[in-house]
Amino acid sequence: MSETMLTVEGADVYYGDSQILFGMSFSVQRGQVMALLGRNGAGKSTTFKAIAGLARPRNGAITISGQSVGGRAPYVIARSGIGYVPEDRQVFPDHTVQDNLLIGAKRGKDGRTQWNLDRIYEVFPLLANMKTRRAGLLSGGEQQMLTIARTLMGNPEVLLLDEPSEGLAPIIVQSIGKLIITLRELGVTILLAEQNMHFCLGVASHVTIVDRGRAVYHGTIEQLRADQDITKRYLAL
Repeated sequence: MSETMLTVEGADVYYGDSQILFGMSFSVQRGQVMALLGRNGAGKSTTFKAIAGLARPRNGAITISGQSVGGRAPYVIARSGIGYVPEDRQVFPDHTVQDNLLIGAKRGKDGRTQWNLDRIYEVFPLLANMKTRRAGLLSGGEQQMLTIARTLMGNPEVLLLDEPSEGLAPIIVQSIGKLIITLRELGVTILLAEQNMHFCLGVASHVTIVDRGRAVYHGTIEQLRADQDITKRYLAL
């Protein structure tokens, strides 16, 4: 039986008086790449912020490997095993690539150091070739890779990737897709927020569709491919 790494159950999230998430519920198993798919404004990024402790649910529960973390401070949740890659990347521009990686380095919650500089440079050879370059001089795609690598240096249990293809050229999106497939083959558990369905079809193993703050569909990527009604109803522009 596969191990449940992350569970969101019945989460209601508000910004002021405006409710954004309505009973959001789904779970991610070890080794899955789960895509949160939905149109812009559906509630995907808010779901990520709720998991990471940046938007506290008023109701519901969030657990990481069976440990309840809902409503806890972001640093506590990070120590519990969540690695969050926001959509705006947020590198340290005046520091080198290697300095950015070292800033993110920490042991996993069980003391693991599976991800270290040697492992990162093996999986991200592009970064190895520019480790002395200032991060602010990298292209958007290179900064995206650096942010993912820096988050992995924290040895997370679950990696949250918020819109990793957003604003990147098609050839760079292909590179990010190949990277996610590599991480999936390495057994990394990933929750991926995207509105680009075609990108997700190539990298994810499972999908949860979000619409107007609710999870309206759960299934495998193969099941989604076969269900044209669902894609037209919730994902067509």
